[in-house]
Amino acid sequence: MVKKVLTWGGIAFLIFFVAFRPDSAADVFKSLGGGIVDIAQGFGDFVASLVA
Repeated sequence: MVKKVLTWGGIAFLIFFVAFRPDSAADVFKSLGGGIVDIAQGFGDFVASLVA
């Protein structure tokens, strides 16, 4: 029950955040995307160094 309430609360907060602060929301998602790209690049470099 608590998990369901927290999930719906998180979704509601996300919708509110995107609706009322779209610029801030875009910055957050850009930061998260950049972090994911950096991690993927690190794994790629690691595998390339193993193969070479």
